[in-house]
Amino acid sequence: MAEKKLVFIVDDDPFILKLIKKRFESDTLEIVTFFYGEECVEKLNMNPDLIILDYLFSKPGEEVMNGMAIFNKIKEYNEELPVIILSGQDRGDIVLEMARKGIDDYIIKDETLVDNLKLAMEDILSKEF
Repeated sequence: MAEKKLVFIVDDDPFILKLIKKRFESDTLEIVTFFYGEECVEKLNMNPDLIILDYLFSKPGEEVMNGMAIFNKIKEYNEELPVIILSGQDRGDIVLEMARKGIDDYIIKDETLVDNLKLAMEDILSKEF
C-alpha cells in the first residue's frame, strides 16, 4: 500500500476545515487541521507533503499572523514544501504578490472550492483523490 500523504489545512473558519477534511481524508491522505498559522508552524516537524493555507486570519482580541507571514515561515523551514493559498478575495495584486513569492496555487473560496482544490492537490501530490 502506498504511503499516506500528510496535508495541513490552516483556516480560521471551522466550516472550511470540516468540509476539506471530510472531502479529502482517505486511505491515501491524512488531513491535519489548524485554526491559526502559529499552530501549523509549530508542527512543521511532522513534515507535511502539502499545506493549504488561508490568506486572512482573525482572532478576537489577539494579533495573529496573516497568510503571507505564515507562508514566509513555512518557506524558511522548507523552501520545497508546496503551499496552496485559499482566499475569499480575488484581488489581482494579492494573487500576483503570492505568485512572486512562490505559492503553488491560489484558490478562491467559492462554490468551486472543492473541485479546484481537488485538481490542485492532484497536480501537486501527483495522485488522484
